[in-house]
Amino acid sequence: MNQPGPTVQADGAAGNWLNRTVLGAGLTSALGDLCYETATVLLPGLLAVLGLPASALGLIEGSADALASFTRMFAGHAADRLGHRKLLVVLGYALTPLGQALIALAGGWPLLLLGRLASWFGKGLRGPLRDAIVVQAVTPQTKGRAFGFHRAADTVGAVLGPLLGVGLLGWAHGLPWRDPAAPFRLVLWLSLIPGALAALAFVALVHDPRRSPNPDARLLRSLRGLPTRFRRYLGAVALFGMGDFSASLLILAATGLLTPSLGVVEAAQVAGLLFVGRNLVQVVMSYPIGALADRVGHLPLLVGGYALGALTAALTAWAFVAGSAGLPLLATIFLCAGLYVAVEEALEPTVSAEMIDARELGLGYGALGTVNGVARFVSSAAVGLLWSAVSPALGFALAAALMACGTLALLRVARSGAG
Repeated sequence: MNQPGPTVQADGAAGNWLNRTVLGAGLTSALGDLCYETATVLLPGLLAVLGLPASALGLIEGSADALASFTRMFAGHAADRLGHRKLLVVLGYALTPLGQALIALAGGWPLLLLGRLASWFGKGLRGPLRDAIVVQAVTPQTKGRAFGFHRAADTVGAVLGPLLGVGLLGWAHGLPWRDPAAPFRLVLWLSLIPGALAALAFVALVHDPRRSPNPDARLLRSLRGLPTRFRRYLGAVALFGMGDFSASLLILAATGLLTPSLGVVEAAQVAGLLFVGRNLVQVVMSYPIGALADRVGHLPLLVGGYALGALTAALTAWAFVAGSAGLPLLATIFLCAGLYVAVEEALEPTVSAEMIDARELGLGYGALGTVNGVARFVSSAAVGLLWSAVSPALGFALAAALMACGTLALLRVARSGAG
C-alpha cells in the first residue's frame, strides 16, 4: 500500500510559501467567487419572484453539488494519467460565467438548474487540481498557512460578490421594471466580468510543472490503493457532509424568518448582508486557522470545526422552533457558519495531504471532493424537502444530528493515529 510521500515542490521559491503560484491561485479564486457567489446570494430571491418553492432550491443546489462531486473524482484521475492540470483548471473557471449567463436568462427552474450545473461542473473540474498545484508549491511545514491564505483570498470574492450584488439589487429595484425578476438578471449579467478575468489570471500567474503521465492508471484500482486511514477519514467527511447543507438554504432561512417583520425584499437584502458577514468571518479567520493548525495539528483543529458546524445547524433549527429570530440570533448563526466553514475549507485538504502520497494528490483530492459533493447533495435535498413537506426545524435538526455524528467519527480517526 502506498504511504504518504514528500511534497513535490512546484515553484522556484518553494521555501517562501507566499510565492507566485499561491498568489495567482488566490487571485483567481477571489475573482471566481466574485462571479458565482453573486448567484448564490441572489438565487433565493430570484426563485421567490419566479414563484418556485424551497424544495426547488434544495434540489437545484443539491444536483449541482452532486455533479461537481463526480467531476472532481474524474478530473483528479484524468490529471494523474495525463501528467498536467492547468488546462483543465482554466476550462473549469471559464464555465462559471457561462452558467451565470444561463441563470440570467432563466424564466423557470429548468434553465436555472442548467446554469447552476454548468457553473458547478466547472467548479468540480478545477477544485482538486488547483489544490494539488497549491500544495505542491510550498513545503509540508507551511501548507496550513498557504491554504489558509488561499481560502481567505477565495472568500474575499465571496464577500465582495454578495455585497456588490445586494447593493446593485437595491439600486436596480428602484428602476421602472415591468418584470420583477429584471433587477436580479441585471446583476447576474454584470457578474460575468470577474468570471472571465479569473480564467485569464490563472493562465498568466500560476505555474504547474509538467509531470510524468501515468496512462496505465485505473480509477478503481487506484482508489483501492489509497491508505486505509485516509478512507476512514473520507467516511467521517461523508457523514458530516450529509448534514452540511448549502449556504443558499441558510440565506433562505434568514429571509423567511425576517419576512414577517421586514417584507420579502428587505428581508432578502438583510439575509444577503448576513451572508456577507459570514464570508467576512471566513476571510479574517482562514489564515490564522491555517497558521494555528501548522503549530497544533491540522486534524484536531478540524474536529473542533466540525463540532461548530453541528452547533450552527442546531441554532438554526431552534430559531424555527421559536417561531421567529431577531438579528442577534441570526448574526450568531452566521458567525458560527463562517468559523466552521473557514476551518473545514482550510484544513480538509491539508489533512488529506498528510495521509496520501504526493503522486496521488489529484486522485485523493478528487475523492475528497466527490465525497463532499455527494454528501451535500443528500443534505441540501433532504433539508429542502423536509422544509416543504414537514417543517424547516426538522430539516435543520436532522442536519445537526448528522454533523454531530461526523464530528465523533472524525475524532475516532484522530485518536487512531497512524494506525
